[in-house]
Amino acid sequence: MGLLSFIKEAGEKLFGGSSAQAATPDANTAAAAAIKTYIETQNLGLTGLEVTYTASSGVVTLAGQAPSQEASEKASLAAGNVANVTSVENNLVAPAAPPAQYHDVVKGDTLSAISKKYYGDANKYNAIFEANKPMLSHPDKIYPGQKLRIPAL
Repeated sequence: MGLLSFIKEAGEKLFGGSSAQAATPDANTAAAAAIKTYIETQNLGLTGLEVTYTASSGVVTLAGQAPSQEASEKASLAAGNVANVTSVENNLVAPAAPPAQYHDVVKGDTLSAISKKYYGDANKYNAIFEANKPMLSHPDKIYPGQKLRIPAL
């Protein structure tokens, strides 16, 4: 799937400390384990998931198998929407399918406004919500800096 970039300061706070403090091999391993656990809680059906994290660059690398392109993309989003992560290198093997678009949430965004931008219809916001579940628990709970998957309709 390739490399996706994220905003380092935005996202779930899974591990503490600054990137300078977290640059030890043990801290990288602990952070990778926390990210892996977070991805696994999304119940995406991944097998053989391997996660590495390098604090000095903020890069997460994913390996293993995904049951679908959608699951692979959601795994990237789950890993990338974590504080201190700047990019995700997704090496998950998945069945071929057209990739989705992505949207970086900015202050004032709503799923309806994003839906209007991509689909021309604000009422199709639920497609974006469903494409980002279980990372999103409610359509109103998006935040600036978050990256969302915009599926083709």
